[in-house]
Amino acid sequence: VFIAQSRASGSHRDVEDEELTRIFVMIPKSYTEEDLREKFKMYGDIEYCSIIKNKTTGESKGLGYVRYLKPSQAARAIEECDRSFRAILAEPKNKSSESFEHDYYSNNTRQEPRASTLPFCVQPEFCTFEKNENRIQESVSKRLSVVSRLPFIQEQLFALFDLVPGLEYCDVQRDPYTNSGYAVIQYSTAASAIYAKYKLHGFEYPPGNRLTVIFLEDGSDSSE
Repeated sequence: VFIAQSRASGSHRDVEDEELTRIFVMIPKSYTEEDLREKFKMYGDIEYCSIIKNKTTGESKGLGYVRYLKPSQAARAIEECDRSFRAILAEPKNKSSESFEHDYYSNNTRQEPRASTLPFCVQPEFCTFEKNENRIQESVSKRLSVVSRLPFIQEQLFALFDLVPGLEYCDVQRDPYTNSGYAVIQYSTAASAIYAKYKLHGFEYPPGNRLTVIFLEDGSDSSE
C-alpha cells in the first residue's frame, strides 16, 4: 500500500526514504552495530545500522535501526527475521524518537499474536494499534470525514482511499466560500475505516497539504 501510494503522489523517493527502507528492532543490550548488521545483512543491502543508547550512561537501550537501500529488502527483513526482534517499519525521522520508542514498547511488550482482524495487515504496529487505548478514544465507525485546505479531485481521492480494501463510496464536496476540500468516505467494515484513518490522517496529499481524517457517526453500534 505504501509503495503504491507514494509512487502515485509524485514524490515517492521522499516517502520511501522516510517510511519504507528503515526498520526498528528490539535487540539484546549486548549487541554492537556490527552484530546488528551481521544479523540483517542476509535480507538485502544495508545502508547503515544504529543502536539507540542512553544519553547519560551510553548504554544500549536494546533497540536499533537498520536502513536498507530498497523498500523490498526492508519488507523481507520484517517478514523473515526471527520474531524475537519484533521488527517494524520505523517512523519518519521527523517524529520524536522518544515518543516512537514509547509507542513501540506499549505495542510490543504485550504478548500479542502477529495475526489480526485486519486481513490485509502485515506489520505488527498496524495490527495492534487499535488495541492501544491511548490512540483511539473516539467513537469509531465505517464512515470518515476528510478535510483539506485545497480542493479534492474525485478520482484521485477515490484512488487514494481505495488502497485500503473495502471502500464503498467517496463523496467529494467543495466549499464555494473557502475553496477547501471536504469528502465523506465509507468502508464496508469499521476495521477498514480504522486502518484508513490511522494511515492517512496527516498524510500529505498533494505534497505539502496534510489531510485531516476523522470518524463520522454512521448509526452503527461502535462497540462492535
